[in-house]
Amino acid sequence: MLKHELRKKYKDLRLGMHPDKISDLSIVLANHVLEIPIWDFFYFHIFLSIEEHKEVDTLPLITLLQGRDKNVVVPKVSGNDSMENYLLTDNTVFKKNKWHIPEPTGGIVVPENKIEVVFLPLLAFDLKGNRVGYGKGFYDNFLNKCGPKTVKIGLSLFEAEAYIQDTHAHDVALNYCVTPEKVYAF
Repeated sequence: MLKHELRKKYKDLRLGMHPDKISDLSIVLANHVLEIPIWDFFYFHIFLSIEEHKEVDTLPLITLLQGRDKNVVVPKVSGNDSMENYLLTDNTVFKKNKWHIPEPTGGIVVPENKIEVVFLPLLAFDLKGNRVGYGKGFYDNFLNKCGPKTVKIGLSLFEAEAYIQDTHAHDVALNYCVTPEKVYAF
């Protein structure tokens, strides 16, 4: 399928899900993350869920990371196609932006080259690790600024598509994708 078709398909599927089901599946996803060999790293970037879009709830995963004394970094849109990354602390204050994404209002900025693991939002992914996001390019631009060894992990409520037809050279592929059923490694 093409990206625009996958975006519509998975937005519709998510909108049909009950919030309790998303909450339950998000806990399962967080537990599956324990299977990935990332626990020697220190800086973990994670997106904050857009409730209105019924995304994976990342709070259970954030709790898991903090319980393992990891530095959790959260994004804030800083331009038309870029993000800044802030260390999540007990004092972090959030405000929703125009896309309903909770963002830190300030704090300690963490440069991209320090980030070792990135948990990515997505709508769909395929068996080769290609992903379909919302199409704004924020994460592709961000990932291109991270180090070449940065581990990229997608979080999905649904299983893989066989093939995304219209991938491009600038698209950044995943190393892993975690679903309620399994962990895909690419």
